[in-house]
Amino acid sequence: MMAEAGAGGPRLVELLALGRRLWDELEASTELSSAAPAVQEKVRQGLDALQRAAAMVAQLELFSENEELEEIASADMKFMLLPALLGAMTLKQVDLSRRREHLESAREHFLHFLKLCKNYGLGSFQLPPGTSGEEEARSPSASQDPAQPNLVAMAMSRTAKIERYKQKKELENKLASMSSSVESRTADEDQIREFYILQIQKWISTSLEEIESIEQELVILKSRDAARQAPAGPCGPSRPARTPVKPFILTRNAAQARVFGAGYPGLPTMTVDDWYEQRRKQGIVSTPQRVPAGASDEELQKQQQETKEEEDDEEALRKARDWDDWKDTHPRGYGNRHNMG
Repeated sequence: MMAEAGAGGPRLVELLALGRRLWDELEASTELSSAAPAVQEKVRQGLDALQRAAAMVAQLELFSENEELEEIASADMKFMLLPALLGAMTLKQVDLSRRREHLESAREHFLHFLKLCKNYGLGSFQLPPGTSGEEEARSPSASQDPAQPNLVAMAMSRTAKIERYKQKKELENKLASMSSSVESRTADEDQIREFYILQIQKWISTSLEEIESIEQELVILKSRDAARQAPAGPCGPSRPARTPVKPFILTRNAAQARVFGAGYPGLPTMTVDDWYEQRRKQGIVSTPQRVPAGASDEELQKQQQETKEEEDDEEALRKARDWDDWKDTHPRGYGNRHNMG
């Protein structure tokens, strides 16, 4: 199997090298937006190279669940990074209409990488919940009191994040000190093997962080999609549209209608009785009640008082108009002769 890998190595190595180079360029670039055509073209090329390399690795069966880490050739260990690189490159895509699809695809690549590393005993870490029943059964939080699972999980998650951050910084420093000798091909096989193991351990930390971020974003996207698909709630019976009412002058009786109609020729006038009759025909109000025959003296007196007020309205209005006309022709204070020297 290793001989086959060596025979097919040049092309496989070139595909991996191309994918790594494009990834490094994308990570180092700060000039262009991630949605820029040039950036997305690099993403497309990187995905193509990494996918072709991963297909060749699967065809050659470089890695097996029945192997130990010591059985893998040092030159082949770098190909273990392919699933992690595929997951990271998949996240670089910016098509919002396919964001959920890209997130789920990237999560599968990262999980594939973590399971591969777990199988070979690379790194001490727990797989994310729900990805392995065996891991969940061994999880310390599984035996905790159900009333306190959240607090325990939060404390464990925070501790794990701090530890991963420290390990990642240490690994980056070691890799930086070893990269020059490996790239210049002056390192021996043990150094090369250690260099690739350190790279794998670094990507284990990165994969765990990315899966956590993916899960959080997927929750947001699922909630948004559910809100969009939810039927609109009942809004109650719709109110019938009201017919627009033209402005008019509401008067108490016909006498007022004649007076106000003369003062405002542009507006129609309507007595209270006419208004009630019109609203009654529209079914909005009922006809105002009249005092029935045989009513009490108090009710009759009240009706008579209202009738008298209506009869006096015309005379009162005439006097009010005369007073207004007099004020127009006599300035304020006219006829006041008091306190004059």
